[in-house]
Order: sequence, then structure tokens, then C-alpha cells
Amino acid sequence: MGKRVAVVLAGCGVLDGSEIHEASAALVHLSRGGAEVKMFAPNIEQRDVVNHLKGSPAEEKRNVLVESARLARGKIQDLAELKAGEFDAVIFPGGFGVAKNLCSWAVDGKNCTVNEHVHSTLQAFHSAKKPIGLCCISPVLAAKVFPGCEVTVGQDKNVDGRFPDAETASAIAELGCKHVCKNVNESHVDKSNKIVTTCAFMCKAPLHEIFDGIGTMVQEVLKLA
Repeated sequence: MGKRVAVVLAGCGVLDGSEIHEASAALVHLSRGGAEVKMFAPNIEQRDVVNHLKGSPAEEKRNVLVESARLARGKIQDLAELKAGEFDAVIFPGGFGVAKNLCSWAVDGKNCTVNEHVHSTLQAFHSAKKPIGLCCISPVLAAKVFPGCEVTVGQDKNVDGRFPDAETASAIAELGCKHVCKNVNESHVDKSNKIVTTCAFMCKAPLHEIFDGIGTMVQEVLKLA
């Protein structure tokens, strides 16, 4: 019987929601792994809305759950309804929506707050010793909620200009967590906490390498589940 995995989204679009390619890659690898997937998102207003054509703010309001439904093809539930007991694992794709809507990292950095339902979801899976998969910027959620855990967001230096957000690794270390340097096609497994992370678009890399890295994260999550 396939593993039951919850996927938590943060909107639709890299600049103000979930990164679409990351979400899709996670879903493809979960499907290939025979997992039964259900998707969730918090029923809250987005912190902001970005015109992805221009890369500039748009003067409108959007709802995270409604926007996430675009990625989920309409099959999605309010995160408040997620019960960890009904699943074997949970996965969070990345995108700026994680740092804007699921927490306030985009504004407050390591001093951010985490959305109450995101926080309780992470705590519930962790307490039940069920694996948590995180990619791109979403490992900061674990760093904030689980002091002392191990995660990766790629490299801690901007190697060859491929890791422009390398300072995130330092912020993670300042939270009392261990940052482990990994390449884009790799993931890191914190076995004691059952947290699996990969850097995805935190690295400037070809899409297929990002896809493969997310695949290693999904595979490790399913092994731990």
C-alpha cells in the first residue's frame, strides 16, 4: 500500500506563492513512488501579490488557499483540517510564498513568526516521528520550529554565483541549527528529526537538476515513512 503524504502549498507562483516547478516535481516523484497525496494550504490572505510578468507588486488581494487550488487542480483542503494521524509524511515545496505566507521570513528573517497552522502541522508530524520534506526556502520553517535540527538550503557561500541567497545558511546557523552544504541534485537527511531537505531553486541550476534533487528528497521521505 502506498504511503499517504500531505503536501502543503503557499499560493501559486514563485514570487508570492509556491514555486510551481517545485510543487509539480514533488507531485511527480510522489506519484512515481506510489504515494497517495492530498494537498493543503492555509485559508489566509497573501502577504502581497506580484505581477510575475513585470516582477512588481500588484494592487490586489488574493487568498492563499484559492491560489493554491490552481496547482492542486481544485483538489485541496484548508490546512486547519490536516490531521497528522491520517498521513505518513508531509512535504512543503518552496517559493517566496513560504517566506511570505507560511511565515514572515521574507520580512523578518530569523526573527520571523510561523503561521499557527503551519507550526502545529510541523509539530504534529515531528511529535509522531513522521518525516517532513522541505525544499528551497522552506527548510527555514524547520530551523525556526525545531532548534538544533539539520537542514540544507544548498551552500553557505555563493559558489560560482550559483547560490545568491547563501546568507540564508548563516541565518539558519544563528537559530541554533546545523546547515549542511549540498549540491542541487542532493538532499540532506536529519535522521534523528526525520527532516529531509534539498535546495532546489536556491541554486541557479538547470531545471532537470532541480527536479532530480527534489526526487532525492521525496525518495528519502518515502523511505522514512
